[in-house]
Amino acid sequence: MSEPDVPRPTPLQLFLIFARIGLTSFGGGLSGWMLREFVQRRRLLSEEDFLNGLSIAQALPGVNVTNMAIWIGYRLAGRAGAAASWLGIVVPAAIVIVLIGSAFAWISGYELSHVALDGAAAAAIGLSLAMGLTAARRVPRRIFPLAVMAATFIAVVVLHWPLLWTVLGIGSLSVAVAYHQA
Repeated sequence: MSEPDVPRPTPLQLFLIFARIGLTSFGGGLSGWMLREFVQRRRLLSEEDFLNGLSIAQALPGVNVTNMAIWIGYRLAGRAGAAASWLGIVVPAAIVIVLIGSAFAWISGYELSHVALDGAAAAAIGLSLAMGLTAARRVPRRIFPLAVMAATFIAVVVLHWPLLWTVLGIGSLSVAVAYHQA
């Protein structure tokens, strides 16, 4: 839920916010930037609402960050906000990716380009870790979710069961239990 005294952004403002996030972020750190922008800086969403939206975005098919942008846009400005947020996170970054790809093909023979990419990857890992730690601090410690996490880990890492079938099976059980408890 947004703060009552904070005006909601327009679709154009959402487009510009997401374009800036998409153009200034690398790798998996985008959700961390979104948390900072919409929860901590602008106070448009509570941390709980943001993390609930992130859970929804991760459960849906497609790119998590794009799903999250659509969810935030819809939450703050309806359908027009969802469309503007999607366009903002995808289009400017896609244009830059094509330009960078062309430039990288030209400079890929130089060692400095590989060093720069290693640095960008390290920054993205750090942002993803910070987001994961923020989410982990807020999750209530209950036995069933911990058991689901452990069962998924054992099934995939130890028993080498296929990830798709493991997530479908254990995930369905987890959703059914959560629904029953609600």
